[in-house]
Amino acid sequence: MPTSPALPATAIIPARLGSTRFPGKVLADRTGKPLIQHVYEQTIRASLIDRVIVATDDERVRDAVQSFGGEAAMTRTDHPNGSSRAAEVAATLQCDIVVNVQGDEPEIEPDVLDAAIEGLVRQDDCVVATIASLFGDDEDPDNPNIVKVVVDQQQRALYFSRSLVPFPRVASTGTPLKHIGVYVYRRPFLIQYVMLPPTPLELAESLEQLRVLEHGYKMAVVTTEAHHHGIDTPKQYDAFVQRFAARSNSA
Repeated sequence: MPTSPALPATAIIPARLGSTRFPGKVLADRTGKPLIQHVYEQTIRASLIDRVIVATDDERVRDAVQSFGGEAAMTRTDHPNGSSRAAEVAATLQCDIVVNVQGDEPEIEPDVLDAAIEGLVRQDDCVVATIASLFGDDEDPDNPNIVKVVVDQQQRALYFSRSLVPFPRVASTGTPLKHIGVYVYRRPFLIQYVMLPPTPLELAESLEQLRVLEHGYKMAVVTTEAHHHGIDTPKQYDAFVQRFAARSNSA
């Protein structure tokens, strides 16, 4: 059984420029700051995180991070996903907990990150914790681009899917939960996880987190009421710029 990890945690933000739907998005700067800076600044505000490292294979991202006083680490170019890139950096660290924050989460709430870290610390039999939220009024649970998560009564993940789960076969109190792609790892498991072979459900759904469950490990899920806005497309970035401008004008 895992031992209780020591706090505070270190956050790693994998960041690459080659996004398929929005190339170069981590350096998009119509707010006056590159997107990666917004993510960095939100992450470092979490009270249980004392260090934030941007993991990248592109010197332009590294230079942008260093220009605003952030810490960046150069990684290999052959990583298949963000978890793999984060694991390369985690292998050089001494901390017990690593928080993997995606580089396109400029509005991630520091309190939500703290809650996810606390969720892992509370559940000694879990090696990972992640976050779920309710769907917003403008979000369609049937959208396969929005990942759903089902949890048990101990708030551990049962399954992740692009399909609508639970399916409303009969009227019930079951409410779909939207998965937010932040992961809090026990550092030794993160390094082990990326060496595990891919699994059938992971490949079928194209969801790497299913590898954790299919190999028999437990994942804690913390549910938050905070509304979540990830940036996958230029249209979503446009909406973020508008929200940022509105907040700046009201300050």
